[in-house]
Amino acid sequence: MKFKHLAGVAAGALLLAAAGQAQARDQIQIKGSSTVLPYASIVAEAFGENFDFPTPVVEGGGSGAGRKALCEGVGENTIDIADSSSRIKQSDIDNCKANGVNEIQEVRIGYDGIVFASDINGPSFAFTPADWFNALAAEVVVDGKIVANPNKSWHDVKADLPDQEILAFIPGTKHGTREVFDIKVLEDGCKESGALEAFVAAKGEKDGEKMCLNLRTDGVSVDIDGDYTETLARLDANKHAIGVFGLSFYQNNTDKLQVATMNGITPSVETVASGEYPVSRPLFFYVKNAHLDVIPGLQEYIEFFVSDDMAGPDGPLAAYGLVPDPELAATQEKVKNRVPMGPLN
Repeated sequence: MKFKHLAGVAAGALLLAAAGQAQARDQIQIKGSSTVLPYASIVAEAFGENFDFPTPVVEGGGSGAGRKALCEGVGENTIDIADSSSRIKQSDIDNCKANGVNEIQEVRIGYDGIVFASDINGPSFAFTPADWFNALAAEVVVDGKIVANPNKSWHDVKADLPDQEILAFIPGTKHGTREVFDIKVLEDGCKESGALEAFVAAKGEKDGEKMCLNLRTDGVSVDIDGDYTETLARLDANKHAIGVFGLSFYQNNTDKLQVATMNGITPSVETVASGEYPVSRPLFFYVKNAHLDVIPGLQEYIEFFVSDDMAGPDGPLAAYGLVPDPELAATQEKVKNRVPMGPLN
C-alpha cells in the first residue's frame, strides 16, 4: 500500500511535540524517548495526513518517564504508547501489572547508534570505551592502585588523544540512551582498562561493579536531562566539549558537528546495521493492548508505523537516520496479531 505526503513529513514533524495538549481524547497519546521522538513525530504527521483519525500527540521526556506513564493504569487519562531507546525492564512490567496494565506489546522499530561528537572546527577524536571510563570515572587505576581520577585533559587519558580539557555532556539517568552508555561504554571500558578486576578485588563483586558507574562530581561530566537539542546548545557554548548523541541526530547536524570513531569504527547506518560499530541499540515502543479497541486509530497507527512505507529501507524514517530492522516482517506480523510480550525473567 502506498501513502500520500510521505516525502516531506520530516520537516514539520517535530512541531507535534508541542501541539495538541488541549484537544479531545480521541487522539492517540504517546510519550517517552527523545531518541525515538523524531521518528514517532514523522509517523504521527503522516498518519494524520493519510488516515481519517486525528494526528497523534507525541511528547518526549525520556524512556524511563514514558514507561512509567504507560504503567500508571488503564483509561483515557493514561497514555497509549511509550517510546523507548532501551528495552523495558521487568520492574516496569511488574509496575504495569500492579496498576492493571496486564498486556503490553513490544514493538521494535529499528536500530540506532550512540555517537560521540564535538565542534566541527575542533580536533578529531578516536576513542575506545576505556578512554571514556578513564575520563569520567570517579576512581581509576594508576600504577596498580585505585585513586581519585587525576585526568584533566584527554591527552592525560591517552597520549595520542588531543590535549583538550575533558568536558562531556552525557544523557541524564532518565534517558534510555544513558542505560546503553552505561553498559556499552562505561562498563565495557571499566573491564577493558583493568579497573573492574581491581575494584572487585578491593570491594567484592557487587560493590566493585557499581564503582564502574560512579562518575566524577568535579564538573567534567555533565548530565543533560533535556533532549539532544540541549546537548547541541551546550556544545555551541563550550567549543571544547564532547557530547553524546543518537546517530540520526548527528547525521542531521553534520554542519555543526564532527563524530569520533569508537574502536576504530566510524558510526554510520552501514556500520550500525552490520554490527561493526560497537555502541548501538534497538529502538522500541510499547503499546497498552487494553486501549487498542478504545482509542480510535491506535491499531491502525502501530501497523502504519512498522509498515514498509514508513520503517522500511526506502521510507522516511530511514531517510531521517533510522537503521531499518532486517526482521521488520516478523514485527509486522506480531503487531497485526496484537501479540503481548511475556516476562523477561
